[in-house]
Amino acid sequence: MSKPCICVIGSINIDLITRTSRIPAAGETIISQSFDTGHGGKGANQAVACARLSRKKDDELGQVEVRMDGAVGADTFGGELIDGLRANGVTTTGIDRLVGKKTGAAVIIVEEQTGENRILMSPNANYSLTPSAYEQLSGPLPNLIVLQLEISLDTTLQIMRTAERMGIDVLLNPAPAQTLPKEAYSAVTHLIVNESEAAIISSSVDANPSWTEWGDHFERLIALGVHHTILTLGGAGVIYLNTDEQKIWRFHAEKVDVVDTTAAGDTFVGAYAIAVMENARTGWNTAAAVSWANTAAAKTVERRGAQSAIPWLDEVPVYSGHCNQSYETFDEWRQR
Repeated sequence: MSKPCICVIGSINIDLITRTSRIPAAGETIISQSFDTGHGGKGANQAVACARLSRKKDDELGQVEVRMDGAVGADTFGGELIDGLRANGVTTTGIDRLVGKKTGAAVIIVEEQTGENRILMSPNANYSLTPSAYEQLSGPLPNLIVLQLEISLDTTLQIMRTAERMGIDVLLNPAPAQTLPKEAYSAVTHLIVNESEAAIISSSVDANPSWTEWGDHFERLIALGVHHTILTLGGAGVIYLNTDEQKIWRFHAEKVDVVDTTAAGDTFVGAYAIAVMENARTGWNTAAAVSWANTAAAKTVERRGAQSAIPWLDEVPVYSGHCNQSYETFDEWRQR
């Protein structure tokens, strides 16, 4: 029996990381604490998270096949990034190396005191993936496609249309956030967003709504029609909305020492995707998948870096498939 397959289609970047005691003001130059390079891109990070969280550190084979589709330049960075993905157990045959293109790059500034980050991304080769390449998906077909918004939007929308036509589930992490056509969400089974992303994609009237209280912003988010919507709220925890059952679960944030939040969101996505594959095998318990992803992301923020900070399966408490969190119906929360 073949293993389930996750295909991550998205960005592959070299990260240029500066750590500083504070963010400089406009026109100001300050001395940073350190500088380093790393492997990143939301697509690549999520692929590594899927691969690492599907196997123990010393195991060569994981429980799930993880494939990566993307593009890099025919430069030193491109080769290094592909080698790094392979070393983490990701299948890289879907990655193009393009002559005359530069590999995508992200400039990341991390505040030492809080671990919070600010990122500037240059897509470069990432924008070379075209819609026409995804009018059909070649076999063997994946069980789940994971998408972000760091490649061409037209290409992402085409992938979603094709996946819907071919009956393949899509997990969308719309980052960096932008408004999508409402009909695009009919292709999305799983939606994972943070607070700012949720406000943007739901076209919230309030630019900074409170996601711990019911309001018009929740109604707009639910109206997108996605079956499973997860909001990651940092220190305020995680909210899971099941539109089919009209239920909401709330999860507390794990208590950890925050060092670097760079890969937290991508780790959450990867862990959730792996748990979805396990749920498909043993019976659906999406709330438990959210709980386990929350735990995996908490482990990540205790470490520095992007891909290097992502834990392996044996570094995260065993996924039990059970969730002790209580839930409310949408109507119960509306009436509070």
